[in-house]
Amino acid sequence: MHKAKKALLVGAVTVALAVSLTACGNKQAAMQPKQVPVLTMHVIQKDTPMVYEFVGEVEARDEVPIKANVSGTVIAKHVKGGEYVTKGQPLFTIDARQYEATTWNARAQLADARATLSRVQRDVARYETLASQNAIARQTLDNIRAEEQQALAQVEARSASLNQAEVDLNDTLVRSPIDGKLDTKDISIGTYAKLGDTVLATVSSTDPVRVKFSISENEYIKLVQARQNLQTATSRDLELTLSDGTVYKYKGKVEQVDRALSSNTGTLTIKAVFDNPDGLLVPGMFARLKAQGDVRPNALLVPQKAVQELLDKTFISVVNAEGKSEMRAVKMGARIGNLWLVESGLQAGDVIIVEGFQKAPTGTPVAAKEVTLEELYKKDAK
Repeated sequence: MHKAKKALLVGAVTVALAVSLTACGNKQAAMQPKQVPVLTMHVIQKDTPMVYEFVGEVEARDEVPIKANVSGTVIAKHVKGGEYVTKGQPLFTIDARQYEATTWNARAQLADARATLSRVQRDVARYETLASQNAIARQTLDNIRAEEQQALAQVEARSASLNQAEVDLNDTLVRSPIDGKLDTKDISIGTYAKLGDTVLATVSSTDPVRVKFSISENEYIKLVQARQNLQTATSRDLELTLSDGTVYKYKGKVEQVDRALSSNTGTLTIKAVFDNPDGLLVPGMFARLKAQGDVRPNALLVPQKAVQELLDKTFISVVNAEGKSEMRAVKMGARIGNLWLVESGLQAGDVIIVEGFQKAPTGTPVAAKEVTLEELYKKDAK
């Protein structure tokens, strides 16, 4: 009986000890931090052609507001708003009756002045003959010669008046100053056009067109430091991507670079010219421009989705030697496709977290799964 009690007591102690050890182990396991699953990849290192991207707006290379050179009522329209026109094509007719009358009057006055000049010139010839024979005083000859000069000046004045009258009469037929397309804000028949003030229509050239874009001060400094000259840095062919994602088939070149940065925006305005024979590009369209730069050897690149932007600063989460996440401040350069150039903050061989870093703040143990760039974006596409 004594031996049975002793055995029972030993068994109970053994069970209690086992339960205690199990509970302690479970408590330690519960205290152990749980690993957060994340997707990772190594920083990409390769020789990389630099690509600069900008957002631009299409504008006409030439845009001319057509104003009346004479005052009068518009009595005819020869085109409709939005039509393509050629240089010299008639657009509007202004009532010409008063200008016709002015022209006729100027012609009559010129004819009268010429008749007067002809008469005086005959008198001069006659007086010169008499003067050579000492039949008249020298003063009489000088007086008639003075009359000749006055008559000649009158002819010139009347001729100028006629020329101006003919110009005004010709300006009653308003013609297009350039090849291009009219806007749809043309005026109606019956409108009184005021000399030099009333805009009858606006015509814009269509081929080629300009694409205006701006670069920041930092981008300007990078371009100049890289190529020493902005005109040279942007002189290569520019690629234009339209709003629907299609790439425009014609390449462009920088045509104008502003003299200074804007005091309001701190940006420099640049204008590139693109051929537009099909008329696809119209003023007001927005598009993205790409400018190819030099090749950066051994450049460090990361997917754009791995970069965290907070308060004008950029960070990337990496997996450190202890298998924990670590947020690092980084300085980023140009965006190249779906990658982003790293200027500083990372090294070749660093393992970065490309997905899941939101749930893994600094110091969190992570269960890393390595993926390739292709796998990463193929996953996003699904």
